[in-house]
Amino acid sequence: MKIIIVGCGRVGSKMAIELFNAGNDVCLIDRNPLAFDKLLSNFGGRIIVGSGTDEDVLIGAGIKEADALISVAKGDNTNIMVGQIAKFLYKLPKVVVRIVDPKSKKFYEEEIGLTCYCPTEVSCSSYIGLLEV
Repeated sequence: MKIIIVGCGRVGSKMAIELFNAGNDVCLIDRNPLAFDKLLSNFGGRIIVGSGTDEDVLIGAGIKEADALISVAKGDNTNIMVGQIAKFLYKLPKVVVRIVDPKSKKFYEEEIGLTCYCPTEVSCSSYIGLLEV
């Protein structure tokens, strides 16, 4: 699969390494060139310094041929915008965005149709499960 990941923080870098090691063609985008220091020296995917909301950057990353895009940048608004560009402008079959705010997640899933991952909800459920309440 050809996968674009926007955001090279802890989550984005780990996903990029795991997806690349599983045989996928991975391109990782981040605005901060120092963010790529998190990658192992044997990461063979592509990296692009730039904004995932910049259409030229996305085209350079191969969005026209991509199978999937995951946006895990720092801000919900960035992830939402990247997700909408990928889903509605480029018609990518698989688009997943991280949205930390549960209210925003609900809106963008139900009203806009984005596939969202909300670490706030997942963490809350996990902690409550550990309490066995």
